[in-house]
Amino acid sequence: MIKDNVKRASDMSKMALSILHEDQYRCFSGEIFWKMTCSLTGKVTEGHFKNIVTLDASILIARLMNGNGSSVPHQSEPSFGVYALAVGTGDLSWNLQSPPPATNTQRSLWNELDRKAIQSTNFINQNGTISGIPTNIIDYTTTFAESEAVGPIVEMGLLGGDISTNLSIRNPVLPPNGAYDPTVDLVGLDTLLNYKTFNVINKGPTSTLSWTWRLTY
Repeated sequence: MIKDNVKRASDMSKMALSILHEDQYRCFSGEIFWKMTCSLTGKVTEGHFKNIVTLDASILIARLMNGNGSSVPHQSEPSFGVYALAVGTGDLSWNLQSPPPATNTQRSLWNELDRKAIQSTNFINQNGTISGIPTNIIDYTTTFAESEAVGPIVEMGLLGGDISTNLSIRNPVLPPNGAYDPTVDLVGLDTLLNYKTFNVINKGPTSTLSWTWRLTY
């Protein structure tokens, strides 16, 4: 009996270790590096965040994997995984020095200030260097110029799916948050893949703000 219990415990431990081992290969995660430079004073401010992967990201990945083989007549799947970065000023009720944490049920920004197409992408090695071949890590980089995204920034997210290449056209999934409704049809809408809230970054009209969002698939 004792031997059976020991064997059973050993088997369960091996199973748990196996699950943990597999989970490290199933992890879809993101992190953000940012740098703001003031042309007037020369002051440089920078930081690093971890972010939240949204539930809608899974739907977008499934759509991209489906390609143009949609079973819905006259409907093709989206061309974009990640297309743009959006920044916002958050909900009016927020404390800008301590906004509420991001959740994976987020579907759009609360109050979008500006959005900009990703300007460069690079595959990244495990050691953080740029890779000459495809890897499971990608850096998405864009910079808001002095005249862009001016204001108190406390939220940001990566957008893709059926987002319009004319970035003056916005088709967010509403409401931004709440009880997650998986029956909402994302076709024709902006899909928010990753989301982050943070203590306010006050971007003035003499500052540029660069973001690199690193996704590990």
